[in-house]
Amino acid sequence: MDNPYALMMQSAMIVLGICLFVCLYRAVRGPRTADRVIAVNMIGTVTIMLILFLALLLQEGYLVDIALIYAMLSFLAVVLLCRIYIGIHRARKEREGSRNA
Repeated sequence: MDNPYALMMQSAMIVLGICLFVCLYRAVRGPRTADRVIAVNMIGTVTIMLILFLALLLQEGYLVDIALIYAMLSFLAVVLLCRIYIGIHRARKEREGSRNA
């Protein structure tokens, strides 16, 4: 390796890969739904960072465009998950309210 930046970027990509698996574990095993939604958001963010490091390492400009598209899709997925979570939470509250009344 003649470029010290390439070694540093590869090391950062390995650390981000480990972080990705930790977030995946939290998304599957999360004790609450909110933990799962945050983990899915974090997985999207780490994936975007990995794509951007790969773009720098390979010096390919089109990968930056792919990262931007993935960022938009990840944002929409998290918004959709939050809407679903809020709907489930409201339905649960209404059921508890009708039982207590």
